[in-house]
Amino acid sequence: MSTDATSPTPKAETIPPFQGFEVMLITGMSGAGRSRAADCMEDMDWYVVDNMPPRLLVPLVDMMTSSGSTLHRLAAVVDVRSRSYFDDLSAVLGHLDDLGVKCRILFLDASDQVLVKRFESVRRPHPLQGSGRLIDGIHEERKLLDNLKERADMVIDTSALSVHDLSTRLYELMLGSGPTTVGIHIMSFGFKYGIPIDADFVADLRFLPNPFWVPDLRELNGHDEPVREYVLASKGAEEFIEAYTQAILTAVDGYAREDKHYVTIAFGCTGGQHRSVAMADELARRLRIKGMDVTVSARELPHKPH
Repeated sequence: MSTDATSPTPKAETIPPFQGFEVMLITGMSGAGRSRAADCMEDMDWYVVDNMPPRLLVPLVDMMTSSGSTLHRLAAVVDVRSRSYFDDLSAVLGHLDDLGVKCRILFLDASDQVLVKRFESVRRPHPLQGSGRLIDGIHEERKLLDNLKERADMVIDTSALSVHDLSTRLYELMLGSGPTTVGIHIMSFGFKYGIPIDADFVADLRFLPNPFWVPDLRELNGHDEPVREYVLASKGAEEFIEAYTQAILTAVDGYAREDKHYVTIAFGCTGGQHRSVAMADELARRLRIKGMDVTVSARELPHKPH
């Protein structure tokens, strides 16, 4: 069968510019925790814009999806401070849906009694209060947000939540429940070069025999298998790393509950070349098996053993 030379050449399939882009709208009652939620989203590497007029969402998404942009997640706080712009939100959401942008709504709520207490504690008027009572402004806002709350993908009632509880709840919703909401960095170092000032935990591994005094191991480091085997087979090494792993697991659970989502653990030996490096790698291996998000670094490896 011959091919008609005049037939148009099929166009190469292109990826829609909005594919893979996400938008999270943070909204809800004033005083229910929108600012705290925005801070948490920023900690989770979302690009956050506060008090965003809805009609500007589409141009901002278009700018962020332009060629070469590395930003793929936008969290926008939209609330009654936008005043008349708030009425545009339904149309904007429909337009984003037509563009194929994945858009979700996070709605924060709290009881009237709790909202009154929160506003009174900071001595600020409700944005819709005007010359009326505080509770009047709260009721007016509820009416305005009623339909949006029904459309929300996630609704969090913060009446009984502290700011730490709210953060933990958001991490669980966005990243999954459990200890994986805490990022762990394990670093090795040499005491002769100073203790890391940003470490939450510091472990001294100088109780283990030093591979530096073994001629075949001296020029190697803790990443090398011969050194790793020597260190882990040393008396007390297995007991130490097992107990330390359990201690970290317990601490991480507590940190997640208390809104601490980043932990730095420092393992030190004399020069930071052998024992600390091998044990840091081993702790990371064991924590990853437990589902932890772990990164590792060796501060002193640029230094030569001596």
